[in-house]
Amino acid sequence: MKSLDRWPALPLAEWKDTYATLHMWTQIVGKTRLALCPNINHWWGTAFYLTARGLTTSAMPYQNGVVEMRFDFIEHVLQIQTSTGESQIIRLAPRSVADFYSEFMSVLQSLGIDAKIWNMPVEVPRPVRFNVDENHASYDPTYAHRFWQVLTAIEPVLQKFRAGFIGKSSPVHFFWDSFDLAVTRFSGRRAPVQPGADIIMKEGYSHEVSSVGFWPGDGEVIKDAAFYAYAAPEPAGYKDSAVRPDKAFYSAEKHEFFLMYDDVRRSSSPQQTLLDFCESTYDAAANLAHWDRAELEKTDRQSSRAGA
Repeated sequence: MKSLDRWPALPLAEWKDTYATLHMWTQIVGKTRLALCPNINHWWGTAFYLTARGLTTSAMPYQNGVVEMRFDFIEHVLQIQTSTGESQIIRLAPRSVADFYSEFMSVLQSLGIDAKIWNMPVEVPRPVRFNVDENHASYDPTYAHRFWQVLTAIEPVLQKFRAGFIGKSSPVHFFWDSFDLAVTRFSGRRAPVQPGADIIMKEGYSHEVSSVGFWPGDGEVIKDAAFYAYAAPEPAGYKDSAVRPDKAFYSAEKHEFFLMYDDVRRSSSPQQTLLDFCESTYDAAANLAHWDRAELEKTDRQSSRAGA
């Protein structure tokens, strides 16, 4: 398969309405995961994982056993299956968030799943409660499938990058609140509490991190899909670091490095280009913050680069 087929175009302008609606649907399911699962450090217990057909919550405990919810971007359904053998399907099609939310909550009730969720979206401008949101009602299956296809190209590269680190590291996971696929490395040291930080930030950034991920963009500061990297807390000099490839840049507004997805997909080796971005931004963070790299990394760092 040609790299441009494996890494298809994902212009935000072509699917922004679908993205906005799908973001709300994933938040509804994600908030259910938040309600049902134990609070694992750094909110890891709330994230989704990539599958061969879409995204999954993985198995979650409820009164009668466990339940798993899977977004299937091939058949375009949300599958809800329990360990008692019950199964329900919600179609993914043009429909309002309010309509999706109503059916979803009815399905949970029919399956005996008692999950009380806060019906207000997070991390979006001008949030509207799910139960009254009639504005977000778009779903283009072609672009929903394409977004998932992009994730399937990216995830193995992030796994390779993760493999070179033996310190504390997050899984490669999908955060429904910010709608991004990410992996995070930890120095092992606690981070200072940031003034004014809310409970989300306090838990998420309780320790020093270097994080990298993929995000569809906001149409404003980052106009299209992009890879990002940041260090928290950000060490002095980080923003001026020379990172690879040359087209990567630092956003003073976002306090992160970015590499546009189109620059990766059009490169001679998208996998190696992305891995270079992951490695070089981590190098900058770890060196400037004086991480104990000898203790945190595999002796042969080529393990994360091999076969890229």
